[in-house]
Amino acid sequence: MDRAQSDDPAVQRQLDRLGTLSPGADTLGLERIRALLDRLGNPERALPPVLHVAGTNGKGSTCAYLRAAVEAAGLKAHVYTSPHLVRFNERIRVAGALIRDDSLAALLEETLDAADGIGPSFFEATTAAAFLAFARTPADAAIVEVGLGGRLDATNVVPSPAACGIAQLGLDHQQFLGDRLEDIAAEKAGIAKPGVPLLTQHYPDAIAKRVAKAAAAADARWLPRGRSWDATVAKGKLEYSDSRGTLQLPLPRLEGMHQAANAGLAVAMLRHQDRIPVPEAALRAAMGWAEWPARLQRLSAGPLTALLPAGAELWLDGGHNPAAARAVADHFRVHVPGDRAFHLVFGLLANKDAPGVLKPFAGGQPTVHAVAVPGHASHPAAELVALARRNGLAAMAAEDVPAALAWIGRHGEPAAPPPVVLVMGSLYLAGDVLRANGQVPA
Repeated sequence: MDRAQSDDPAVQRQLDRLGTLSPGADTLGLERIRALLDRLGNPERALPPVLHVAGTNGKGSTCAYLRAAVEAAGLKAHVYTSPHLVRFNERIRVAGALIRDDSLAALLEETLDAADGIGPSFFEATTAAAFLAFARTPADAAIVEVGLGGRLDATNVVPSPAACGIAQLGLDHQQFLGDRLEDIAAEKAGIAKPGVPLLTQHYPDAIAKRVAKAAAAADARWLPRGRSWDATVAKGKLEYSDSRGTLQLPLPRLEGMHQAANAGLAVAMLRHQDRIPVPEAALRAAMGWAEWPARLQRLSAGPLTALLPAGAELWLDGGHNPAAARAVADHFRVHVPGDRAFHLVFGLLANKDAPGVLKPFAGGQPTVHAVAVPGHASHPAAELVALARRNGLAAMAAEDVPAALAWIGRHGEPAAPPPVVLVMGSLYLAGDVLRANGQVPA
């Protein structure tokens, strides 16, 4: 269950009600969300043009590029994403701004009152409240991130999006989506709608066939990368191409080579729809405007960074599955020179693949500091230490993130270059780090 706390008493009263609802993941389906939305007047039918994004990794970053491009065009965007990192309000951005506490309290109360007897899940009620907010405030676009899967996700009630997109696919939430990538791909492609462009990354043949089958069954226009569009990094630029021509865009400001693929998908989605006018200049600006906390984010000065030696780098990433870990490990393999110590402060929820997440770092240079994820069932630190050591990594347990950082601060060689430190493994852990360092997303 996602933790949801607020300093506003009216919001907290509704979050306490929300917290009593079932997570709902064990009974995925659209019946409850449709019944709830019907009681609320079907706000999903009154949204501005929707950009609907699914995927295992990268869907949040893709949403960030979409928002940046829409806003760079001088337009207003609603944005619905999950989970939140620090404040529940982060999930619902109304016409460019995080939802205000007074509006959030009223919307949650209205939604939960209407839900009596339906038994919606936490995410279903949250989705209904977001759609209610979006339907009542004018905007030019609504950017909606899928929560889990796609076909049976609560967001999949939007009748006719402007465009749908699927980011990188990988193994995650196997207990609900299956443990074969082909099956996961079919679930994600379940967001396809009749006549709506479905933009996707390039996938291996077996996976691509399942996506193509789902798109055909929905009578959607499937437009995969490498066939209908492409995005490559060359000569310090992001070169995007499709049937309309080629664009030379700046490289994304967000760290990591994988961000070029996410940015390319966002550009492709906007270029293949005709309901939201976004000029080329706005696409260029979006590369530098996009922000997405806790994804290869270098933290600024604060209480946590102060625990490290002067000149040290403290990074944060919420990656918690093997595909995300590979992208992060690749980034630091290039970023950290051999003469700098590299530390990985690592915590992972109990239902995540610890061997798969640690494997990309195997035989590398990080020293692992294993921690628990506060407030959640997580892999014991001792278990993560043993696993890291089996992968050829030096490892030790720490009470929490501040304790790990303090240890690193005390044990560095005085004459050595300052260390690079990465906190990784859970978006919940990332939220705690942002709060502790005074960097609450705005």
